[in-house]
Amino acid sequence: MRFLIDECLSIKVAHLLADSGYDALHVNDCGLAGEPDQRVLSKAVTDGRVLLSADTDFGEIVARSGAGTPSVILFRRSDRSATSLTSVLLANLTEIAADLEKGAFVVLGEERLRIRPLPFR
Repeated sequence: MRFLIDECLSIKVAHLLADSGYDALHVNDCGLAGEPDQRVLSKAVTDGRVLLSADTDFGEIVARSGAGTPSVILFRRSDRSATSLTSVLLANLTEIAADLEKGAFVVLGEERLRIRPLPFR
């Protein structure tokens, strides 16, 4: 699985995922820091990557687009340290992988996991 990590998350998330064997790229690595959210989403689609973010704007953008890609994982957690986010993602990845492959918007909260298939209906 390939990931694109949004600038609101630490670049360390990309490093930790890469250390775990995943293809992970931070927006800083591809010249998208400071770019509009739509450009970040376009990069995720073009590269076939799952976007990781804590920016709730992505839910609205994906919903308005009516598109089935890219899959997005939204972190809604108080501890947004790279280690914590990577750990919770890896702990849940087996459960959500098939949904991400088909196109999904996943919210990883403090105590809940929500999966909505794309496109939103």
